[in-house]
Amino acid sequence: MAACAVNLPNSITLSRIISIPLLIWVLSTSHLSSLHGQRELIASIVFAAAAITDTVDGRLARRRRQITTMGILLDPIADKLLVCSVFIVLVEFNPHIVRGWIVAVIVAREFLVSGLRAIAASEGYAIQASDLGKLKMVAQVVAVIAAILDHRWWAAEWSYGSFRFVLAIDLIAKMSIWFMLAVSVISATDYFIAFWSTIDRSSAARRQSVVLSRQSSAADMSMAVGRR
Repeated sequence: MAACAVNLPNSITLSRIISIPLLIWVLSTSHLSSLHGQRELIASIVFAAAAITDTVDGRLARRRRQITTMGILLDPIADKLLVCSVFIVLVEFNPHIVRGWIVAVIVAREFLVSGLRAIAASEGYAIQASDLGKLKMVAQVVAVIAAILDHRWWAAEWSYGSFRFVLAIDLIAKMSIWFMLAVSVISATDYFIAFWSTIDRSSAARRQSVVLSRQSSAADMSMAVGRR
């Protein structure tokens, strides 16, 4: 049973969780230098690889028909652990871009969505990830990588002959953080609306069931009295 649960897609999901302490170590250690950007490049590669697994494991699970309860539980947990962990570390690593209150909003959003999904699941409903939620994840990946690189380079410049190209990493980092924050709040609102409409329909159905059962009971009692 365990061998069936830990299949290839689930192993990839687990690798995303295992990469979290490695990423934290890279961003926090003094054994890697930022003189030439080694630490920033390694952290960006580790995070990008972990983020890619979020797409790979889902596609493999559907293609191989290996969707398991373990995978359904682990996948969102791995995503939230990765995102929340790296943003918390970035508050210290690059406070110029990542402020504490921004991370508080992001973490609160993840807890809110997880709570809404758990309540909906307990009622027998599943709230699927919306396009806003997927856009939020992409925005988070861009914001994290830009914030990491911004720690070493405010801008990157390439020149070839008379051609000169400058990439404003600091500007990209600031814009991506604010865009990610806006999408996070909007997608959380979208989840709440979907949750409320789902639970409201469930409550209405329950109320109708109770009314019908009471009416049936009243009809049974009246028939019993009539027979007497």
